[in-house]
Amino acid sequence: MILNIPLPWLQLVKQKVRFFVALAGIAFISVLMFMQIGFQDALYASATQVHKHLRGDVFLISSQYRSLTSTQSFPRSRLYQILGFNGIESVEPLYVQFAKLKNPTNGRKYPIYVLGFDPVKSIFRLPEVEQDFQLLKIPDQVFFDRAARPEFGPIAEYFQKNQPINMEIFSYLGTIGYKVKVSGLFTLGPSFGVDGNLIVSSSTFLKIFPERRANELDIGSIHLQPHVNPQTILATLSTNLPKDVILMTRQEFIDFEKNYWTLRTPIGFVFNLMVIMGFVVGVIVVYQILYSNISTHFVQFATLKAMGFRNKYLLNVVFQQAIILAVLGFIPGFAISLGLYDIAKDATKLPIVMDVSKGLLVFTSVIVMCLTSGFFSTNKLRKVDPAEIFN
Repeated sequence: MILNIPLPWLQLVKQKVRFFVALAGIAFISVLMFMQIGFQDALYASATQVHKHLRGDVFLISSQYRSLTSTQSFPRSRLYQILGFNGIESVEPLYVQFAKLKNPTNGRKYPIYVLGFDPVKSIFRLPEVEQDFQLLKIPDQVFFDRAARPEFGPIAEYFQKNQPINMEIFSYLGTIGYKVKVSGLFTLGPSFGVDGNLIVSSSTFLKIFPERRANELDIGSIHLQPHVNPQTILATLSTNLPKDVILMTRQEFIDFEKNYWTLRTPIGFVFNLMVIMGFVVGVIVVYQILYSNISTHFVQFATLKAMGFRNKYLLNVVFQQAIILAVLGFIPGFAISLGLYDIAKDATKLPIVMDVSKGLLVFTSVIVMCLTSGFFSTNKLRKVDPAEIFN
């Protein structure tokens, strides 16, 4: 039943201080959920940036592969074996490994992720790399990630001012640095496991990491001929190749990485738990608000019931109040979250962005949260007996 006189609204605003405190509580819960979901999405988006920007239709990795930051190599011969199968157009190798980059201004060393490929053509779908990748054919040249965290120093700024940038990079356990020169920039960005990235040629990669063997690859990119079904090729290759490697489509490769961070790392569990806990806390907060409102107006509800209004009418009033609180509390929560997203993105360099899906998800969650609270808070209202109240 919908009231012509907005009784739910009048009851809520009768005590203005309590009403605004209630809205502040729901706005806080909305902000909490927005931030948790934003960081969770940033975790998955940043962890799969390399996967999304690699060229290829199918990808070859070691069967021991767990994530991009804990890769296991496989023999280069496995990649070349694939060229013998029908439907394969070309293959490209990729080396990846952590190194330590010395900040050119303060001399401190910070972990950086190095990606090496054969610069015959670009293996990356990054505009600046695609345009200038041939510069990497020159020995000891590197491309620096302009979106890297600031610990590495003002490398991108110096390069954009046409100032020569010479850096020293160390293999992770090495004590002797290898000197390289920045010849280009690209934008990839950090993740929860990586602070910044360098792209180099495979020959420069092997100089930076002298302990690595040229026939040990980390990822193989496989290009199929036009009109070839990737699933058919996957089935054929998986049957015929040794079991020390596995093959995936791009989406499977991305999903594999997401599952690692979701299921096998503490941070994935923590994010999922915090989203659930935020919802539960929200249910409790709104329950207290609605229950307090029912208690305050209990005599009014009993009067309505004595006048012939049924429980359905009274419950409808409470549910309307729940929706009003949800909508009016969500609006400031959304506005505050927009500002916090920008602050968090600038501070962490992670891809924390607001989009329609996040807004709808949080708004729906807040509505469900408030309606759930409304359901539990009406237990007392269902049992109200006017005769007992007015005796």
